[in-house]
Amino acid sequence: MRFDTVIIGGGLAGLVSGISLQQAGRSTAIVSTGQNALHFFSGSFESLEEAPERLSELFAEAGVRLHYRPGVRLMPLGTFRPAALSLEDVSLFEDPGFARKVLIVSFTGYHDFFSSFLAEGLEKAGMSCRIHLLDLPEIERLRQSPSEVRSVQIARAMDRIWERVVQEVRAALQDEDTVILPQVFGLKDVSVPGRIRQGVPARVVFVGTLPPSVPGIRTQALLKRRFELLGGTYLAGDEAVRASVEDGRVRSIATRNLDRHALEASHFILASGGFFSKGLRSNPFRVYEPVFGLDVDYADDRNAWYDPAFAGDQPYRRFGLKTDAALHPLLGGAPVINLYAVGSVLGGTRPEFGSGAGLAVRSAFAAVDAILKEEAL
Repeated sequence: MRFDTVIIGGGLAGLVSGISLQQAGRSTAIVSTGQNALHFFSGSFESLEEAPERLSELFAEAGVRLHYRPGVRLMPLGTFRPAALSLEDVSLFEDPGFARKVLIVSFTGYHDFFSSFLAEGLEKAGMSCRIHLLDLPEIERLRQSPSEVRSVQIARAMDRIWERVVQEVRAALQDEDTVILPQVFGLKDVSVPGRIRQGVPARVVFVGTLPPSVPGIRTQALLKRRFELLGGTYLAGDEAVRASVEDGRVRSIATRNLDRHALEASHFILASGGFFSKGLRSNPFRVYEPVFGLDVDYADDRNAWYDPAFAGDQPYRRFGLKTDAALHPLLGGAPVINLYAVGSVLGGTRPEFGSGAGLAVRSAFAAVDAILKEEAL
């Protein structure tokens, strides 16, 4: 099977790359193992302080609306973090003192939303808070299941009963000017968060829960659909297991599901993620990249891989592939000239591209531009 470009990884960096290449008329395949970092997406794009029109346009065409407002966002534990570019249903504030009185609404039996921590954090910021739990039959039925009540399970129900939630919230409101709800709305219907805001006579703020992320899963599904509508080939539930590299060029990759039918291409993009997505792996002796055996920048002393303080800045998060200026990863010290590394597989080795979602987006566009420029010559 031959394509113009094969992308390993179906997360944010892989999908931005794939959509951009398909829009440019290049036949593209994405190999995706399944769950990726987008399923844990906070809804805000770290280290993207500017308003990137290119990304906003790409997302809008996929049905994902973004908004840009430099300020702060409210985190699940009641703290605030700088943010500028976010999904439309993620509220951004000029400063932490965004309300006078707040009604925090959750569901009885739902343990992945931290109402008391939110209240404590907001009260420290000078706001008065009240917590209200909704007793809904649909949630009670979920609690009878042997599995735990998680955000995605609740979100499936909320797409059907969000109007009743609005009624319950309206009835619970007293003199609060702001309502906080868990971010479990709009899994399939992207209009639901906006409709809730229209139906509640107070500012509505959606706050993240424990993973998986409902906005992240929705975003991944919409971007994947856009990629496929553009004619891209998305190999879901598959995994790149080995590569053929000759004379500094990738000739093909083999995947677990395709067996002996290798994927060939003129260019390859490695967007396999970091340790979480298994794009980087480790054993007691080394950190390595499993598909190509690429050079990795990491500390030789294993004791320098981590900070004993759990909440500290863990050094291993900065480990990543060694690349040249054009994002070609190195193999034995030499660049693989038709392979590009993008996203969190870079770790902290390319700080000029930022971190988190900013790293994914900036490096993806850089790789796409380099491929299109090369093909135009």
